[in-house]
Amino acid sequence: MLTSTFTFLQGIGPATERRLWQEGLLDWQRFLQQPRIAGLSPDRKSLYDRELALAQSEYETGDLRALASRLPRREHWRFYDACRSGILCLDIETTGLTFRNGTDAVTVVGLHQNGHTTALVRGETLTADRLQAEIDQCALLVTFFGVSFDVPFLRAEFPQLRFDMPHFDLCLAARRLGLRGGLKHLERELGIERDQALHGLDGMDAVRLWAQWRQGDRAALDLLLAYNAADTESLAPLAALIYKEMMLRFGPVSTSSHSMPPSCSRALAR
Repeated sequence: MLTSTFTFLQGIGPATERRLWQEGLLDWQRFLQQPRIAGLSPDRKSLYDRELALAQSEYETGDLRALASRLPRREHWRFYDACRSGILCLDIETTGLTFRNGTDAVTVVGLHQNGHTTALVRGETLTADRLQAEIDQCALLVTFFGVSFDVPFLRAEFPQLRFDMPHFDLCLAARRLGLRGGLKHLERELGIERDQALHGLDGMDAVRLWAQWRQGDRAALDLLLAYNAADTESLAPLAALIYKEMMLRFGPVSTSSHSMPPSCSRALAR
């Protein structure tokens, strides 16, 4: 999908991009191979060729952060397939669900990449340097509502953190697809399972469990870490499902070449 993206070119929006696809210009290479394109002046075609050649170079060398900086955040879902092996799923827990004059703090950061989950815990392993090292290894950050919650909280806690990689926020993408509700609701709708012992736990329980741990309850921390791991790990299958549907709705594919998972189809039909 990424090499089929033209909306970072000045003057090209979703409608023009779709027209290019319909005319057979399905990727950058096909665009560059055409000496002329209807509706574009020679000067405009030359300008686009230079920008696409630069994007192609960035793509081939793996410098996708530069391309991400030119693409609107809501379109970062397009990086999913190109970055599949470097996806990092991230979910945080805090001492509160809203900012209150800097008094709320990040307690746990869950990180899931290539089938392995790591938890960074406040007062133990959670430091700016360790978190930055983990983030720097990823090609695409995947969160649920991370644009408005996880990343702002982390930046408030660690102002020096850099989040310059593409960021696929599943909550924002789900809204574009007409899917409503929080992470647990979407898990149920789309058939993503989690341990029965964690059913019913939510963000307020995470706040409570942290407070109990601070009072010496080790079992509370264990449950909190299990809860965070479940949230973090569920982002991976959810991202795959949402990406497929985004491709169907907004990508250069036809419905005949795409088979939507039945669970996703049923959820969207509600």
